[in-house]
Amino acid sequence: MVVTAKYKDKDGKDAEGKVEKHYHPQATNCRDSKMKYGAQWKVANIRDTSLQPSQAKKETIEFELPAGVREANVTVELYYELTTPAQKYPIHTVTRKVSLDR
Repeated sequence: MVVTAKYKDKDGKDAEGKVEKHYHPQATNCRDSKMKYGAQWKVANIRDTSLQPSQAKKETIEFELPAGVREANVTVELYYELTTPAQKYPIHTVTRKVSLDR
């Protein structure tokens, strides 16, 4: 998942912040304590942080905005990544204007 916040800084220039989160089973090969990532290494799960089908997941993402910036356009892009970062397939994209003012 890639979350991008685009805003105008105090000088009026376009700026952005970006956060990437990865969801997948974390596993070990049971021969050592080193974590392995990906289904091809999965022998014993030690923690499952993957997204489950048909289940909502609530996340909190925080960005530090410069002083004086009160709003940003936030885009959330969900991708399915096969074996390498070059093999990304978009699943869903949402864009919202977020304001600190009520």
